[in-house]
Amino acid sequence: MSLLHRGKNMHDSQDHDQDEDLVSKSQLKRDAEAQQELGRQLVDLSVGKLDKMPLDEELLEAILLAQRIRNKREGFRRQLQHIGKMMRHRDTAPIEQALHELEHAHHEQNALFHQLEKYRDAILADGDSAIQDFLADYPLADRQKLRQLYRQAQKQQQQGKPPAAARELFKYLREVATV
Repeated sequence: MSLLHRGKNMHDSQDHDQDEDLVSKSQLKRDAEAQQELGRQLVDLSVGKLDKMPLDEELLEAILLAQRIRNKREGFRRQLQHIGKMMRHRDTAPIEQALHELEHAHHEQNALFHQLEKYRDAILADGDSAIQDFLADYPLADRQKLRQLYRQAQKQQQQGKPPAAARELFKYLREVATV
């Protein structure tokens, strides 16, 4: 291998190392869009959920402003861009973690809600055996109250009345399960 060729290879490897250190414009744009999307997720949260987020005062104010001007299309778009720019200068890992935990809690709550609906439907269909199944999972529940609500629901269904007792049964199941 000639000296010239060897020198060119060394130079190429140095360029390659520098290229690895540099981030492409496309990657920078993707990162900026990701930060803006994170900002949009924060703007979509309620004030109560925002209070639980690890946000500094400046970022919180920008998010609240975006929520207030949501119906002003161009202003809202610019505010989202501003929030995205603010996010690039912050450590977003704690914010992303808090959003993930919030979403996880929401999924758990939905799963519990669907499970309680199944219990309610089973109690309304099967009566005492389904009540026994619920009591096996939630021993602090009041068997007498469950049976009373079941009988009221059956009576209302036979009379063609609205299912007020069935709704009350679900409310009681939720109360017991979330204690």
